[in-house]
Amino acid sequence: MTPTPRLLVALCVALSLCAPLAIPARFPALDGDARLTLAVFALATCAWIGTPVDDTYIALGAGLALTATGVISSDTLFGTLGDPTVWLLICAFVLAAAVTRTGLAGRAAVFLAGGARTVRQLVHLTTAALVVTAFAVPATSGRAALALPVFLVLAKALADRKRLVVMLALLFPTVILLSAMATLIGAGAHLITVSVLWETTGDRIGFTEWLLLGLPLAVACAHLAAEAVLLTTTRRADRQGPVRVTPEEIQRYAQSPVTGPWTQPEKRCALLLATVVALWCSEPLHRVSPAVVALIGAVVAASPALGTVRLKDALRTVPWSLLLFMAATMAMGVALADSGAAKWLVSGLPADLGPAALLTVVVVVSTAAHLVLQSRSARSSVLVPLVVAAAAGAGVNPVAAALASTAAAGFCHTLPASAKPVALFADLPGVPTYTPRDLLRLSAVLAPLTAALVLLFAAAVWPLLGVPLTR
Repeated sequence: MTPTPRLLVALCVALSLCAPLAIPARFPALDGDARLTLAVFALATCAWIGTPVDDTYIALGAGLALTATGVISSDTLFGTLGDPTVWLLICAFVLAAAVTRTGLAGRAAVFLAGGARTVRQLVHLTTAALVVTAFAVPATSGRAALALPVFLVLAKALADRKRLVVMLALLFPTVILLSAMATLIGAGAHLITVSVLWETTGDRIGFTEWLLLGLPLAVACAHLAAEAVLLTTTRRADRQGPVRVTPEEIQRYAQSPVTGPWTQPEKRCALLLATVVALWCSEPLHRVSPAVVALIGAVVAASPALGTVRLKDALRTVPWSLLLFMAATMAMGVALADSGAAKWLVSGLPADLGPAALLTVVVVVSTAAHLVLQSRSARSSVLVPLVVAAAAGAGVNPVAAALASTAAAGFCHTLPASAKPVALFADLPGVPTYTPRDLLRLSAVLAPLTAALVLLFAAAVWPLLGVPLTR
């Protein structure tokens, strides 16, 4: 394979970062484990940025290198696969497969289109429904795949209003990405954040806590983004006139009935999903781990008598590559914290940098990070350990700083390659969709708006919910 300019640049940067670390006298404050950790971390980050090698392969190689050199133990590396958050994600995908198999998405499309009479109503009803899907389908790519048939139905029904179709094509991935913050299972990056906080500070964020802090921000971000999409993609004339999509039109593109009495599988699946979400939200009352609740729900969803999907079929939908990536990057986070490397990295920050200034830097860097690291999980793997270490030195609550970084990193709309949902909706044969220019125009408006909203929540809203900005 001929090296590309991007690959050569990444290699040069990695070598220039690692070479000084090989000289102990250059950094006397760093011991051997910390230098090794920083070298592995730098190589992995450069590989994620500048090479086409799979992100999971790079993360596993980094975890293996840290284990082989004795920076972390093999128990630490393999133990991350048994983390409750990993099991939570596995079981959530099984539940999502059961929901998909029943065809409830078609009924959701009827509900959305049937309740809208104007373009703005359709936009905000769609936004509200996409926020709700964060409770049923884990990971943004899974939600995008589930929402795609709904969009295609709406696109066919609105085929004579091309600009509205383009607007909806941009609306779906935008809301999916920004509303992921609503729940702990909304993105793999959230689980990495929770794990890093637990390993480094001892602070545990459960499903209910994340819901209390993340859902209001997700709702505000999603509807703000919906207005931004509507105003930057359409003209006043496009927004005028009624919207009418009949159930009959939707039925032509659905594989199961979208009207009439619910079938028994649909009723069982809806009841099971509602029960699981209710148990997740009431965790402080019954004290049952969300992972255990998810496992019970997955077993019922795949059971021969009550289930709607076979277990082996549901397990095929689980992104095992993502789970391995998460486990390996969790181990990298442990190494950064335990070796003292993270603390050393942030020691160069100005001593008089106040909480507000640090939080602003964290949010701005996290918002822009998607231009360098396309993987949301990789961004959290790199940023959160450093943010937690910097927060401790500046008197900032590490929980608030980590949540703000994770929320800001959810913005990744600038390029089609910035996120899988954006890439998915950007290339739909036979359907008009957005161009890179549309994305840039939206990003110019949405990036500062979402960053400002995250700062507002971290400074004014989260303290009212029990997470102060400072300690």
